[in-house]
Amino acid sequence: MGWVQNTNAKIARSAVGRYFKLEGSGHARERKGAVFSTEIRAGLAGFFAMAYILAVNASILSESGGTCVCNGRSDDPICEVNEEYLLCIAEVKRDLVTATAAISALSSFCMGLFANLPVSLAPGMGLNAYFAYTVVGFHGTGGTPYSVALTAIFVEGWIFFALALFGMRQWLARAIPRSIKLATSVGIGLFLTIIGEGIGLLQGATSTPLVLAGCTSDSFDEDGLCLDSAKMRNPQLWIGIFCGGVLTVMLMMYRVKGAIIAGILLVSIISWPRTTSLTYFPYTAVGNDAFDFFRKVVDFHRISKTLVVQQWDISEYGGQFGLALITFLYVDILDCTGTLYSMARFANVMDPVTEDFEGSSVAYMVDAISISIGSLLGCSPVTAFVESGAGISEGGRTGLTSMVTGICFFISVFFAPIFASIPPWATGCVLVLVGSMMMPAVTEINWQYMGDAIPAFVTIAVMPFTYSIANGLIAGICLYILINTLVYVVEKASGGRIVPHNKATKDPWTWRIPGGVLPPWMKRAAGGKKDFWRADPLPVSDSSSDTPGAEKMARTNSTELAKGQPVLVPEHAQEKRA
Repeated sequence: MGWVQNTNAKIARSAVGRYFKLEGSGHARERKGAVFSTEIRAGLAGFFAMAYILAVNASILSESGGTCVCNGRSDDPICEVNEEYLLCIAEVKRDLVTATAAISALSSFCMGLFANLPVSLAPGMGLNAYFAYTVVGFHGTGGTPYSVALTAIFVEGWIFFALALFGMRQWLARAIPRSIKLATSVGIGLFLTIIGEGIGLLQGATSTPLVLAGCTSDSFDEDGLCLDSAKMRNPQLWIGIFCGGVLTVMLMMYRVKGAIIAGILLVSIISWPRTTSLTYFPYTAVGNDAFDFFRKVVDFHRISKTLVVQQWDISEYGGQFGLALITFLYVDILDCTGTLYSMARFANVMDPVTEDFEGSSVAYMVDAISISIGSLLGCSPVTAFVESGAGISEGGRTGLTSMVTGICFFISVFFAPIFASIPPWATGCVLVLVGSMMMPAVTEINWQYMGDAIPAFVTIAVMPFTYSIANGLIAGICLYILINTLVYVVEKASGGRIVPHNKATKDPWTWRIPGGVLPPWMKRAAGGKKDFWRADPLPVSDSSSDTPGAEKMARTNSTELAKGQPVLVPEHAQEKRA
């Protein structure tokens, strides 16, 4: 036995091993395959899969303008070429790199420490786009100031905390029709793809919504459109496509860890020299300022423009504030809850009877508090990251995985000059790739029954076409209610004689959820258990000793989940569920 195995065995038998339920700890609910060295490796893999968020989130949120004030002129109403405004935005971007790293570090570490789940948190993709381009708007053109939007996020976090504390968050997530849940993921993926035009491939037009672009900055006509002779001639476009896109895809196909961050770094390194035609640091006031910050390399950047800038007087923005708050609530419920459930299944810590996972209430509360703290730093809502699957696929089974990821994010706080100098054409293809990763959900939508299919399709289509996640959600839910209510009314009025020919294929929907609405801790308290904060042994654990082959089935289920295959449930569990 080598020193690694000896170390693993010693830690497993220690108080740390027992707390995190490592294999060999002697804990009644120890997790199979949970080994200390594997957890460390899994945490590093998770960080490299998520590290792109530092550059991408700061890039997206800074396009809202942050707290910068645009004094537009008639020829530049939204300050697209105003140097003073652009310098302010550059400072906001640096603030947001630090803020993103800080909140990702804190939230991921706390998720591992308190919930003991291998799931990491960071400002969510999709929600940051909705925040920047719909609520606040590009350079503040959305009607809701940056400071008011952050207030909505702060309030949302505490509403989430209350919902999680009393078990309502789980119920609300289950109450949404399955087809709309799946369509939301697909629609956000397409929305991210549109936002990925940071590579400069597309631009808005007059005769059509979008046209092919790819011009250099000096190749636009008087209407701001790309000249036909200059289309697809921008070297930044091609570097972004081949190095940030094609190369990243190839690395991902061969399962190279950190493929996304590798593509981003390669494009960035190519774009940093100032003597090339695709440099990110041109010899302008903005370019000089960015290059001066970049040269520091290692530096702790103090947040100056986005720290605690909430505006509590929302009387002038009541309607916009309410819409933003409701949309953040709804989208975050779907996003975080869906991700936590999928990652918990992947890590094999689900209870097949109650369809809940270990530490669910604590996990939701950590997420909720992280949302509010993140807003104080200037960030959009924090959520569970599906890239946590990279760590789980490396063998991560406990909270040690996400704690290691959190420590890595903390270290990255001191490398803000590097992450703030990543150009948009380095992250554009990443957004397209992230969007493509969200597409598999489209195959799970029930396309057979139009009452499910049409609302789902409308949800998917409206999000990218209107540049708004909120519009897609509202359209899909309203259409679902309208269609299915009319079908119900016609069926009742006709005495059950007039029904759609394939109604039997409709996705089932009910407001009742397995295991009830109340969270486990509240049930234990109501049952008179003094240490109600301690979880009872899972029914699966009890049955595993009584049912031959149950342990093998658990391992098989974990493998099948990783492959996206259906999972077998033991007969005794099916009887309990029934």
